[in-house]
Formats: sequence, structure tokens, C-alpha cells
Amino acid sequence: METRAVAWLAARRGLIDPAEAATGRVLFARKALIETAFLVGLRARLDPEPFDGHYTALLDQVEEIAARPSYRELIARDETALLLYAGTYAALRLCGRDDPEFRQLLTQAAAGGYATVFERIPYRQLDLLHTLELCGVPHSLPAMDEVLPFTLLCNKPNVVKLSDRDIYAITHTIFYATDFGLREPHWPSGFDPGAAVELLEALLVLTLDQGNADLVGELLCCLLCLGVRDSAEARRAWEFLAAAQEAEGRVNGPPGVVHPGLADGDEAYQHWATGYHTTIVVALAALLDRSPKVLRRQRPPAPTPRLSVAQPLRRAVVWLADTGRRHDPAGCLPAAAAVAHAAEALGEPELARPLLLDFSERLADAEADVWQGHGMEVVGEFAFGLRAHGITCPSLDRFFTSTAAAVELLDKVPPQAAYNVQRLVGLGLIAPQRAAELIDAGADGPHSLPETSAADLLDACKNYHLGHIAGIVRDSARAGRAEHRITRDALAFLLAQQNSCGAFGRPACDDPAMRERTMLSWTQSVVTTLATVHTACGTAATAPQSRT
Repeated sequence: METRAVAWLAARRGLIDPAEAATGRVLFARKALIETAFLVGLRARLDPEPFDGHYTALLDQVEEIAARPSYRELIARDETALLLYAGTYAALRLCGRDDPEFRQLLTQAAAGGYATVFERIPYRQLDLLHTLELCGVPHSLPAMDEVLPFTLLCNKPNVVKLSDRDIYAITHTIFYATDFGLREPHWPSGFDPGAAVELLEALLVLTLDQGNADLVGELLCCLLCLGVRDSAEARRAWEFLAAAQEAEGRVNGPPGVVHPGLADGDEAYQHWATGYHTTIVVALAALLDRSPKVLRRQRPPAPTPRLSVAQPLRRAVVWLADTGRRHDPAGCLPAAAAVAHAAEALGEPELARPLLLDFSERLADAEADVWQGHGMEVVGEFAFGLRAHGITCPSLDRFFTSTAAAVELLDKVPPQAAYNVQRLVGLGLIAPQRAAELIDAGADGPHSLPETSAADLLDACKNYHLGHIAGIVRDSARAGRAEHRITRDALAFLLAQQNSCGAFGRPACDDPAMRERTMLSWTQSVVTTLATVHTACGTAATAPQSRT
């Protein structure tokens, strides 16, 4: 992969020359130049063997550009872009092609009282410190150890809230802190390397689902920089990148990596501009993987999550039960079912009793379509709640009797209806053997359950779709992934939306009735999810755990 990627880059090395770029593409060419130079410099550091022809061609191109006064003297004229030039010099120095005059220009800029001291976000400050270190340029800036505590990586970020820009900040922090895998970083007090690995692997799940080869490559590089080799997500990443690499060596970048106006209809330029960075990242990952100098470390232990949702769940159940009684029971049946289910999960069924009594009385003469309109999952949960308290509801009993009779007449039921049939078994309305016959008879045809990708979770969080988030977390907990980092962080997102009254969600509107309706909907969804998580974690506590 590395050989093919570097060959593709070398064949198009003229495109990294700012002097040959169109006016609107000059800055892009300078960026591509520094990134190409850095790959070449890292090749010299990570592999003691001589360069092949393609690496040599790239190095010669970088050296030829850097020798021009029209390039290097911009250091003094554009101090905010110091890193663009310092990285080029660092690569030449690492490759044994030091240039004292170039170094002097950098030293003067670093000592000039602006280029190194204007405000930078933490990972960019690390970038500056790392690059000056590779250049051998003196400075009086704080040490890297003093900057690390302020980075996003070192402050326990929630994965479902991270943008692509945030993920790049995390990956680059690891690059600079570890010197691309060549040193053991001095992490801040309280930093958990196992949590960092868990974070990277969770982000790989998300970026693999999005098909973002650029971020997948950078995250894979980070695992290698941390010395982690035994990673199932890393293996998935390698397979993905190998499939993404084109025959000539190029790897396409994510959508939006280049503004459409930059190419201006030039398809050859567009092809290079949208792929050069990701191709460099893939080459770097392969280089890190094979380098004899990159440190190998024992995988740090995974953090031990302690999920406890009992208290927020109980508060939500109390609010939902009290609020539900003020509304039409026909419309609030899902809320009552959620209350019954959650109260049972908490081991406090009395929390649901007043609401169940009230609804059973008000729905005693309800028409069948009231029950039919909510589906078996809601109606069945409500019925189980009534039975647990010895409460009867004549109209509901009639509905179940007629439903069971209709099911008995069928030859088979489709797979998606199996859960509903099992509900009837649980209520004692269909014999287990008869239900098994119906389910088995309907299992022959093709059927696939809808799948929700991790990327859907990010969209739901971004757009504040709490019901959708709750559904994803609930399904994940049911599938045995309640303690996975992505599930935990999505759960933390939900818990942060609980109001002081116990309801979930911030409707951001002023109409009281609309606010209450919206919070009812969100809260019943979250309550069902929290009850599922509570049950899953309670079960997991009594059984041997496997690492997810």
C-alpha cells in the first residue's frame, strides 16, 4: 500500500509546487507541499534503509522548491504561516539535506515576538512545538507537557458530539505527543491510556460507517503511535483502506475536502486534490506499521464502566406517571406502557399503579381501534403492567381475545411478528407450542431487520432527535453493547437532557402545551431505554464480562 501510494504521489509531484499553481491554488499547493515533505521526513526517521526512486523524487522536488528565495523568504513576510515553511525545512533536515540559510530565516521568525506566540488552539500549539523540535530551532515556549492538559484528547470527550474537525484535533495531538510513535508521551495526571485507545476505536467505528478513509487512516495511525496492534477495529480499518486504494495507488478523500471552485472544471487537478492527503495518510499508516523504530507497547487495560441509571430513571418515571394522568389515556398509552415497564425494571411496581388504575378505568369501554392503533409492543407492555397489579380492563381483554383467535387461524407469521406472538404467549392467550409452530413456519422466507449505523447516531445527536437517539441506545443495550463506548457516550448525552422536574428534553419553545407534549414523547422514549439499560447492566453484573 505504501509503495503504490508514494508512486502515485511522486508521479504528480509537480502539483505541490506553489510557483506552478494557479493564483487561487497557491495556498493549497503550499499545504500539499508541507504534508508531502513531512511524509518524506518521517520516512527518513522511521526506516533506516535508503530511499527508493519515488521517495527520492519527492525529496528532490521539496528541496528544489525550498531553495527558491520566492518561497523561503515568505517566512519573514507571512509570520502566521511559519508552520508551512518550518515543516518543509524539518523534512530536509531529517533527510540529511540541511540548509543553514533556511534555518536562519526560521530562527529569526521564531525570535521575532509574533510567529510563535500568537494565539493557537492547543493541538496547533503542539504542532508548533513538535515542528520546532524537529527543526532544532530554539524557542522559549511552554513545554509540550504543559500544553497537553488543555487538549480535547485529555479532557474525556463524548464521541457522539465530535465533529470531523474535533477528530483531527485528537489524532494530531497523539501524533505530536508520541512523536509519531517514537517516544513515550508524558500524559497529564489522571489521563487513562486505556480510555484513549477505547476512544480511538469508537471513532473508528463511526468513521468506518461513514466511509471516511482520511479519518480512518489517521485513527489507525494513532493506534500504531500508541503501540496498539491487537485491535479488531484496526483490522477492519486495514481491510477498508486496502479496498479503498485504487489500482494506481490513490485513495479518495471524503466529500467536501476540496471546494468545487478550486478545480474549476480541471478533472485531473480535482482527482489529485481530492486524493493526495488521504493517500499520504495511508502511506504513513503503512510506514508506521512496518517501522522497526515505532515503539511496541502492551495494550493498556480498558476502563471499567460503571453505568447507573436508576436515579434518573426513577425521577423520569415519577414525572411521566404524574403528567400522563392529565392527558387522554388513548393518546398517552405509550407513556403508561413505558411507566409500567420501567417501574418493573426498577423493582418498584407501585410507581406505576396509580396511572394504571386511572387508565384502566378510563379505557374500560374503549373501541378496539384504540388498542390496535398502538401496536402490540405498547399494548402488551400495558397489559403486563395491569396483570402485575391484578387490574382488569374489559375492553383490553376483549381486544386480546379476538387478536389471539385471529392469530390461531393463521398458517404462519412473518419473522417481524414473532415478538408480538410471544407477547400473546406471555399473556397466556396462545400455547407456546402453537406459537413456535407459527413462527417456525414463517421463518423460511428472506428477512432482514433494519440496521442503524453509528453514523445515524451522530446525525440524531446533531439534530437533537432524542427519540431516535433513545431507540439506538435501547437497541444497542438489547444487543449486549450497553457498555460499549459509543453506547455509553450516547447515554450520557441523553442523561444530560434531563430537567430538574425529571422530564427529558429541551423543546426550545415557549408554548406550555407544546412543551409538555414534546417532553412527554421524549421522556417515554428515554424511560424505555433507561429501563433496558438498567436491566442489561443488572444482568451483566451477575455474569462474566467479555470486552467489547
